[in-house]
Amino acid sequence: MPSPNRSSKESSLPTERLHPLAEELDRLPVREIVSLLHREDRAAVEAVRRVLPSVTRVAEAARDALAAGGRIVYVGAGTSGRLGALDAAECPPTFGTDPAQVVALIAGGPKALIHAVEGAEDDAAAGAREIRALRIGSRDLVIGISASATTPYVVGALKAARARGAKTALITAAARRGQAKTVDFLVAPKTGAELVAGSTRLKAGTATKLVLNAISTAAMVALGKVYRGRMVDLQVTNAKLRARAERMVAELTGLSLRRARRLLKAAGDSPKLALAMHFTGASAPVARRAVERHGLRGLERLRHGRGTTMGAAAVQKTVSALSSSRRRRQQPGPARR
Repeated sequence: MPSPNRSSKESSLPTERLHPLAEELDRLPVREIVSLLHREDRAAVEAVRRVLPSVTRVAEAARDALAAGGRIVYVGAGTSGRLGALDAAECPPTFGTDPAQVVALIAGGPKALIHAVEGAEDDAAAGAREIRALRIGSRDLVIGISASATTPYVVGALKAARARGAKTALITAAARRGQAKTVDFLVAPKTGAELVAGSTRLKAGTATKLVLNAISTAAMVALGKVYRGRMVDLQVTNAKLRARAERMVAELTGLSLRRARRLLKAAGDSPKLALAMHFTGASAPVARRAVERHGLRGLERLRHGRGTTMGAAAVQKTVSALSSSRRRRQQPGPARR
């Protein structure tokens, strides 16, 4: 059961208030209800626009965490937890991340993704335990998601994460005075009262999804997982994604679809590696090191020589250096006596 103190706080939240148009909502025809809901969705988009500087700071922190070998951990309950889980689940197939790099914790565990788990969100100790179980540390970014900003499970997790040296962020539709001091980053789009009072799966949920989309996508683009608008690190796990990968390689190299398919196969179904092999003319191991060092944009600049005739020579020099380094590593050391 929620504490009386928490119940009192929640009754004053913007998301719990009655919307000015709510009293007559149940008397309207479906067409007008849908129109009103759409109007409110547009208000959610505008609310997110007003907090874009805060969203940017969290996206930069997410980029830095992953670049340093850390993790992004979403923590939420109910709709908020499910939105975090959705974003985390999309990162491996879209951006080729390891499932351990972007993690989602939801109050009540995995079964709460489908069914409500009564009382789970009120367990602050459970949130703290799950953070400790993940061995959260200074390289990680923990993002709490709570429309009310008061969910004990989320609050407990954020406190535990901060105590362990992690960066913390909170995404909420109801920030309170002084809350910015409790986390490193606060993202608080003011979505206001819902057409169905307290149903934060509506505007607040829409705003949260927009914020999460921006954070994860911007971070992944900054890490080189998108090239010329294509998801070059996607994982080829089904026929649709295979066709997309083949088409992507063909478009970006100018090769026929048949040759692009062969190149993709030689690259172990990695579009990024296939492009690196094409840009450098090198084998997969050497091209992999080249793209890790320079990125696809860097290899593209070397290849085209910034508009000069030196492009081919620059690429060859880079490939030769990487190949020599690889051969030295493969040579056996002096025999021990």
